[in-house]
Amino acid sequence: MKVSGKDYRTIWMDGRSVYMIDQNLLPFEFKIFRSDDYLTSCRAIREMTVRGAGAIGAAAGFAMAQAFQMASPGSVKSFVDKAFQEIISTRPTARNLFYAVERVFKAGTRHTTKALMEAQAVADEDADASRKIGRLGNRLIKDGSRIETHCNAGWLAFVDYGTALSPVYTAQEEGKTVFVWVDETRPRSQGARLTAWELRNQGIPHKIIPDNAGAWIMKKGMVDLMIVGADRIAANGDVANKIGTLEKAIAAREFGIPFYVAAPTSTFDLTCGSGDEIVIEERSQDEVLYTHGISKNGKQDTILTCSPGSEAFNPAFDVTPAPYITSIITEKGIIRPNSKEINKILKP
Repeated sequence: MKVSGKDYRTIWMDGRSVYMIDQNLLPFEFKIFRSDDYLTSCRAIREMTVRGAGAIGAAAGFAMAQAFQMASPGSVKSFVDKAFQEIISTRPTARNLFYAVERVFKAGTRHTTKALMEAQAVADEDADASRKIGRLGNRLIKDGSRIETHCNAGWLAFVDYGTALSPVYTAQEEGKTVFVWVDETRPRSQGARLTAWELRNQGIPHKIIPDNAGAWIMKKGMVDLMIVGADRIAANGDVANKIGTLEKAIAAREFGIPFYVAAPTSTFDLTCGSGDEIVIEERSQDEVLYTHGISKNGKQDTILTCSPGSEAFNPAFDVTPAPYITSIITEKGIIRPNSKEINKILKP
């Protein structure tokens, strides 16, 4: 996608260095973060410098490739085995991370030079899948549609194009008029900071709403459909996504609003029979207790916004049961969220 007229991917690798758009600085500052070793890449994943299912996957794949490049000839196996464990421990919920690391690790064990080739293939496939999701999902969007989304599943969350926002971008390209309601997505505010920044960058009309306004605007007839991304999809169609997705799905079902999940097939995990088996990441309570922003005088700061001394519980994701989901938009087609259709679309 373009920023100030220049094409960017969210993340890329050049030599031994991995470059990524620093999402912790957005929307106040656009800056490229450079990682020269796999440990720095791990830290970038853990600290959410890079975030979003596909972008995390690409970052993890590149980190695994860095480990193969860094290993001494006499200790490759022990070095990359250790790196493998460190990389997969960075974020436990996103399936794309494990998918990418497993692919790159397997390729690298055949020959170390193949690790980088495989990591690049994972990234390229992610961008291609996102583009196809946009084209397929665009069929669900009518001219004048009002779309609600939760968290960020735009191009920043993937290598390019994104998933939930990819159909919106395609609709814009085809001349459709669309409007997007952007859930703020507390506590990290990915919607208010990243989705809104993307949509403004693309010139797409939108408004940020408090997370707890979603049901009300649905009841008022102000939403035509909802599209969200996914971090892991179980074999039965249950979907793990950013915390707050479940309550939006419940509200959408109550008011008869189609609720779509957009995700590449790399996000499906057939080893998870249902959403009950998905590990839900719990992050630092400081993300709830403190807020980072910019003051009217232009100074960036982090401030405590909650009662001093109170503690917080911070689950990063929730699971939406398959019955609440209208369809899943993948790069291979739009399917119903059930094991029969999932197995069919995942066949080679």
